[in-house]
Amino acid sequence: MAVLLWTLAGKPNSHLPRPLIFLLITLVLVLVGYGVLTPRSRMLESLGASAAVREPDSLQEATLSRMVYPQPKVLTPSRTDVLVLTPWLAPIVWEGTFNSDILNMQFRLQNTTIGLTVFAIKKYVVFLKLFLETAEKHFMAGHQVIYYVFTDRPDKVPRVALGPGRRLQVLRVRSYARWQDVSMRRMQMLSEAAEQRFLHEVDYLVCADVDMQFHDHVGVEILSSLFGTLHPGFYRRPRQAFTYERRPQSQAYIPWDEGDFYYMGAFFGGSVPEVQRLTKACHQAMMADRAQGIEAVWHDESHLNKYLLYHKPTKVLSPEYMWDQQLLGWPPVLRKLRFVAVPKNHQEIRRSDPESPPAGAPESSGLAARAAGSPSRATRS
Repeated sequence: MAVLLWTLAGKPNSHLPRPLIFLLITLVLVLVGYGVLTPRSRMLESLGASAAVREPDSLQEATLSRMVYPQPKVLTPSRTDVLVLTPWLAPIVWEGTFNSDILNMQFRLQNTTIGLTVFAIKKYVVFLKLFLETAEKHFMAGHQVIYYVFTDRPDKVPRVALGPGRRLQVLRVRSYARWQDVSMRRMQMLSEAAEQRFLHEVDYLVCADVDMQFHDHVGVEILSSLFGTLHPGFYRRPRQAFTYERRPQSQAYIPWDEGDFYYMGAFFGGSVPEVQRLTKACHQAMMADRAQGIEAVWHDESHLNKYLLYHKPTKVLSPEYMWDQQLLGWPPVLRKLRFVAVPKNHQEIRRSDPESPPAGAPESSGLAARAAGSPSRATRS
C-alpha cells in the first residue's frame, strides 16, 4: 500500500496530473476504510452491540407510567422521633419513612416473586387459617407470592381463597418431641429447602411464625438482601438488658459490651441466597453446641442474633412489624401495627391436642415470654 501511494503521489517522471493523483489516493483510502470497518461492525453486532443500542428503547417503555407524589425535601427528615438509619447505613423501616407507590412500581418492574415460609407443627396448625387469610389481605398486595407451609399434618391445612398470582405449597416435615427441637430444626429445614427449591422459585424469602396475624400493610418496603426485626420488648433498652446467650462455650455467645439490637426470631428474611447462608450457619452452630452438650438460651433466636451481629442486616424493621397489643398496648411511636401476636389460651390448645407438651412446659421462645423484657424461662444446659 505504501509503495502504491508513493507511486501515485510522487513517482519520478510521472505524467499524471496532480489533481488526478489526489483523487486516486482519496478513492483508495475510502475503499480501505470500508474494508476495515465493515468486519468490525459485523463483529460488534455478533457480540450483542445491536441489543445494547436497543436498550434505551426498553428503558423508555419502562418509564411511560407517570407517577405524581410530593417531592422529598433534603432538609426535612421523614421522622424525628425515631432512629431511621443504623450506623452501617441500613434503613430502619417505620411508617412515614417510605412511599409504597414508588416501591411497588420498582419491584413490579423486576417481576419480583416473594416466598412466605411458616411452620405449622402439631397444635400450631390451628393458627394457620387466620395467618393465611390475613396475609391475603395485607401481605405483599399486588405482588406474586408463594406460601410455603411446613407441617406434619398436611391434611389439616385449611383451604383459603388465594388471589391472582398467589399460590400455596405444603411441605411435609417431621415433628419433634420437644418444642425446642421444633424451633431449632426450622433453620435446617429452611436451609435445605432454599437450596433445593426456593432458589429456583422466588426472589425473596420472608420467614414468619404462625401464631401471628397480619394487621396492616406489610409490603415490599421490607425487602432487602437481609433484614431483621426489632424485638418489641427490647427496642427501648440498652444492650446489657438483651437476653443474648452469655456463656462463652456456646456458638451463640455475645459479650456484654457488644450488640446493636435484639432481633426477633419470628420475622426475618432477605434474598434467597442470603437466607440460605443465614439458616445454614445457624443450623451448623446449633449442631456444634449440641455436640458440646449446650443449648442456647433462646435456641434458634439466640443464633440468629449472633449471626446478625457479625453479618449486618441491610434493612431493619421497626416493632411495627412485630408487636403484641394485648401485652404492650399501642404506644404513639407506632403509627401502625402490621404483624401482631394472636391472643391465645395455651391451656385450651393443649386440651385440644393430645400430642401437646405437658402442662407447665414453656410454649415457645417467642414474643409473649419476653415482650416486656422478662427474664428467660428457657432451660439452660
